[in-house]
Amino acid sequence: MALTEQTLQDKIEIVGEYKHVQVRTARVIYDNDVEISRSYSRHVVAPDADITVEAPEVQAICTAVHTGELKAAYASHLEAQNTP
Repeated sequence: MALTEQTLQDKIEIVGEYKHVQVRTARVIYDNDVEISRSYSRHVVAPDADITVEAPEVQAICTAVHTGELKAAYASHLEAQNTP
């Protein structure tokens, strides 16, 4: 019985007005190269997030969609949310 594990980001989506990037990560367990288990986790990357901790593919997508103009609009949105 040779168990192996693979972790991969199998779905990356751009959603919403401020183009949040949703990343789904799959954890796949194999027994002798036959998949026996798969589980998922998700996280969201906002326009103001530190993307240096993300995978290169996610960084490239964030760089493309999180423009300076979008980041400024998102910052204004957040500021308006925190103003009483």
